[in-house]
Amino acid sequence: MNPLARLREHPAAKWIGVALIAISLLALPFALAQVGTAWVRITNFAILYILLALGLNIVVGFAGLLDLGYIAFYAVGAYVYALLASPHFNIHWPWWAILPIGASVACLFGILLGTPTLKLRGDYLAIVTLGFGEIIRIFLNNLSDPFNLTNGPKGITTIDAIHVVGIDFGNLTKLGPLYFSGTIKYYYFLLAVLMVVIVVNLRLQDSRIGRAWEAIREDELAARSMGINTRNMKLLAFAMGASFGGVAGGMFSAIQGFISPESFVLTESVMVLSMVVLGGMGNIWGVILGAILLTFVPEVLRYTADPVQRWLFGRSLIDPEVIRMLLFGLAMVMIMLFRPAGLLPSAVRKRELAVAADNAD
Repeated sequence: MNPLARLREHPAAKWIGVALIAISLLALPFALAQVGTAWVRITNFAILYILLALGLNIVVGFAGLLDLGYIAFYAVGAYVYALLASPHFNIHWPWWAILPIGASVACLFGILLGTPTLKLRGDYLAIVTLGFGEIIRIFLNNLSDPFNLTNGPKGITTIDAIHVVGIDFGNLTKLGPLYFSGTIKYYYFLLAVLMVVIVVNLRLQDSRIGRAWEAIREDELAARSMGINTRNMKLLAFAMGASFGGVAGGMFSAIQGFISPESFVLTESVMVLSMVVLGGMGNIWGVILGAILLTFVPEVLRYTADPVQRWLFGRSLIDPEVIRMLLFGLAMVMIMLFRPAGLLPSAVRKRELAVAADNAD
């Protein structure tokens, strides 16, 4: 047996690996800050997208219900936080009270969406959820008259930052030799929330509820004949997924300090769905990988497109944003052609594609 194999079989190998990952995650913002503080902010948004993708994965990956309006729950959570922690209504509740409220309101909207769509599948469900997402955005854009609830297209400004044990996340904090900017403090806060959400997802996947969702995804009629209450399980999937979106939306409001309806357009829903499909529907770690790639790769392309052109041609010929989107779209097409199950597909998804390929032959 080679030394690497012996090291893997050592009883402490797993814990050493966990410790190394933990140290890397704790040191990551300071390492990124040496390159540029913008990359720490991008990392924070990557974590927000992971939260959204994990929530959508419950609906799409676990229960097999196509949802193109998922960003609406993100918007609901964001506006609940903004309305309860800003001068708009002169309400300044603490974050630990608002985030559960935002999750609950988003959960309620998830039930409202799920109830009339229980018998829909596939394209029809996608069209209804797409319309729901647009309806929420239009309401947010127009609920400024006669009663100014959302401030319309102007959005809500000066949203309160998060405070934890007296530490203001909106200001610079010195702890010993280290200086923690608001962006770095938000990174650790988001990371802690992400760890909780991952644990909840893992527990759900291995529970009776997770197996019921998988049964509904594979064959709803067979699941019903086995005694599964498909109606309640589908509603629960919508509600659980929406609540994660509400939490992510609340934290988005706190980080940005400003929100408007333009932050919750259809392309955001498509982006989150792409993360789930790219990483591997139903696989939690695959979804996380997909969210990381689709957050960082476009940003890397944004920063490198112009220098590469100048190096090759001596000047910039094409708008870097156009090149970024072209390469991004090409990469998505190639991955869907050669890895249709995603980069890290679940075992069930692999079997589904194998059976489909055998039937096609």
